[in-house]
Amino acid sequence: MYLYQPTKGYAYNSDSIFLYDFISNFNPKGSLLDVGCGVGILSLLLSRDFDISTTIIDKQKSMLCYAEHNYKINSLEVDAYLGDFIDFSEDKKFDFVVSNPPFYDSDVIQSDNEHLNIARYAHHLPLVEFISKVKRVLKPRGRFIFCYDSKQIDRVLFTLKESKINPEVLRFVHSKIDRESKLVMISARMNSKSLTKIMPPFIVFDEDSNYRKESQEAFKKADTHSIKGDY
Repeated sequence: MYLYQPTKGYAYNSDSIFLYDFISNFNPKGSLLDVGCGVGILSLLLSRDFDISTTIIDKQKSMLCYAEHNYKINSLEVDAYLGDFIDFSEDKKFDFVVSNPPFYDSDVIQSDNEHLNIARYAHHLPLVEFISKVKRVLKPRGRFIFCYDSKQIDRVLFTLKESKINPEVLRFVHSKIDRESKLVMISARMNSKSLTKIMPPFIVFDEDSNYRKESQEAFKKADTHSIKGDY
């Protein structure tokens, strides 16, 4: 799959590939919404691999243009919306909501690049408002699958539970086996009463800093080819 990306500023990274691989375990079907889609990497791969009706939303016009172009060159259909997810219409309900949202704490030193800032920092999509809105656009048994900062897992789980979106499956991502986790992938479901399952950790690199087998397989399954270009 070919994807166009900006020559400067935001570009998708391995987090999106690993999240795509994680979501694939839940066999998406029906309607899917990708929140903060960026250039479209996450939902593009899912649209390619699964029989889904896809909607994307991003608040940055340039990112949405890339995403729409990427859908077009890969002969995939999509409904695209420009705007803040918090203001998104609640008339349509979705079987799946997926997202690689901005989650860095706003108190750290931030990038001056507007596109990077919006893509990275949580104040552009505050957690409580984000999950509350997800609840209003999910179907009664819909799934919400996303990744977030591991250090904020207490806030994430509390907010999901408050919204009655039950966190069913968690998987922590570690760069190496002896490093602390900086990313967690979560599958949550509306009106579920299942106990939470903690999967074995996803370890990206081996002791020699080479990609481990599972990482390699995720990249191979994604089979993406990035092309740098500006609108």
